[in-house]
Amino acid sequence: MSDLKPKFIYFDLDDTLLNHKKAEQNGLKDVHKHFEEFNDISLDSLIATYHTINKGLWEEYGRGEIDRHILHRRRFEETFIELGISAALYEEAGKVYMNYYRNHWEWISGAEEAFDRIRETYNVGIITNGFAETQWMKIKQFGFEEMVSQIVISEEIGVMKPHHKIFDHSTELVGIERSDILYVGDSLTSDVEGGKAAGWKVAWYTSNPDKKGRELADIVFNDFEELIDRIKA
Repeated sequence: MSDLKPKFIYFDLDDTLLNHKKAEQNGLKDVHKHFEEFNDISLDSLIATYHTINKGLWEEYGRGEIDRHILHRRRFEETFIELGISAALYEEAGKVYMNYYRNHWEWISGAEEAFDRIRETYNVGIITNGFAETQWMKIKQFGFEEMVSQIVISEEIGVMKPHHKIFDHSTELVGIERSDILYVGDSLTSDVEGGKAAGWKVAWYTSNPDKKGRELADIVFNDFEELIDRIKA
């Protein structure tokens, strides 16, 4: 593939720039330590059960079938029920988790240096799925407001990626041709498929690309130095 020279670059936030998976796992580890009810339940069981339930709930939320309050309640309520723990603890667990989760936010390896280098050459922005309150805390903690010209959060738009509305809105914000926008993200469905359906170029950050993603993405990389090289930043 030839190198790309976009006029604007949007980045996904979680698991592209910031390590959400690691923060989530460490937050659950802290929850496991916090409640004595987990004394006879392994951390692996908690993580696996929570991930399965949380994934399903986010899919329901993305389809508009539940709101954020129901998601917040059910993710720990149903996890605790599945593990044989009193569901009445869900509210305390949710508060404990969020307090710990925010203490574990950090950059993906190599992302900070690459992001700083790229924004010296390109105009950049962020598009992220998630709850506005939480995402804004991340954005402010890492100083993204001062580093990017556009910030788009799904809850504020009313739809989640890969819905076309979030990409259409983001296109209008920068006022350039769709083909001149590059989107950098880790999710095949939300980022690669969503970006390509919007007429954008896409750089897929993944260590395990499949055939479909390779065919769709303009750039496939698992090291940010590769991305820098391809866009000549």
